[in-house]
Amino acid sequence: MSATGLPGTGSVQIDVIEFLADVLARSEEEGRVDDFYGRLCEAVTRMTSMRRAVIFRYDGARRQVRAAGGYGLDLDLFEDGFFTVDIAPIAGRALEQDNVIEASEHLEREIPLEYVRALGVTQIVCTPMVARGRWIGVILADRAGLGAPLDESERETLWVLGKTAALAATARIATRQHERELQLEQRIEMARNIHDGVIQRLFGLSLALAGDQPLDENIRTRAVTELQTALADLRIALVRPLGQPLPSSTVTLCDELERLTGAHPGLGITFDRAATDVPAQLEPLAQAVLVEGVRNAQRHARPSYLHVATSLDAGTFTMEMVNDGAREAAAAGTGMGLRVAAFAALQAGGLLEFGRIPENRWRVRLIAPEQPR
Repeated sequence: MSATGLPGTGSVQIDVIEFLADVLARSEEEGRVDDFYGRLCEAVTRMTSMRRAVIFRYDGARRQVRAAGGYGLDLDLFEDGFFTVDIAPIAGRALEQDNVIEASEHLEREIPLEYVRALGVTQIVCTPMVARGRWIGVILADRAGLGAPLDESERETLWVLGKTAALAATARIATRQHERELQLEQRIEMARNIHDGVIQRLFGLSLALAGDQPLDENIRTRAVTELQTALADLRIALVRPLGQPLPSSTVTLCDELERLTGAHPGLGITFDRAATDVPAQLEPLAQAVLVEGVRNAQRHARPSYLHVATSLDAGTFTMEMVNDGAREAAAAGTGMGLRVAAFAALQAGGLLEFGRIPENRWRVRLIAPEQPR
């Protein structure tokens, strides 16, 4: 018997780990890294008799427990919800006992009544996500009205899924913490560069200009040169820490468009194959913007079409993506992907614009010089 009272077969753990590794690897390949917790919920439904699942975890930014991802249900149901172990006793017991808990009677005593009614559940299974005693979250699922209690094999599978998901989430949190530390180091380095270069140069220039004597032509020319140098140093200091260089690409934008069209038939992606030539230097940037634009349309809209158009005119490359079905809260919900892509465009001497446009549409437009700086 394992420490949780479950039969430790070993093969279940191996199957779960391999399955989750495959799901997460495919998530990255398909450009769905942001849907991390949703793919974990999908894994739960594919490896067990659960038909729907949702993961609740603590959101440090909002300081509350939120629905982080789900499968087989609409997460908008939980958007304004306030979820705690006090109003969901089944979650508290699962976490305290580090065990899978199921309930099929008096469900309104286990989770908020509005969820019971909205989802039409008749049986709830709560799997804890606990790593080294730390409560990461819970996986709430239902079994399509099967009624029969979980057998030991499926109970163990769920427990291992929860444990593995907790470890994956912990690793993800650690990675983000490391990224924040790197960002802090970059900010400190930027401040140091601005102080040692720009501030010192401007301070010397202010002293030179502070005197009562009229400026001759030589001093005026020197002041202009110093000011231009300070502006150039400031521009370099601001741009340098914005992001890492984009990886090179072995495929073309047209290839990527065809792949995304096949991978996401429901988005209605359209483009002119004869007009998708991209300057070689801009291929990585254009493809990065394309992937982020498609991901944003998936997550923040209900599009019936997504049209992509490109042009190259007078040394300037333009790519525009427009989709319908933009939600009212789309601007506020835009993820970091497009913002990071905007930094990459800035480093290439270009500009990335995105936002709502008339007729409930969303537009992403990249403008960049044919020869990036």
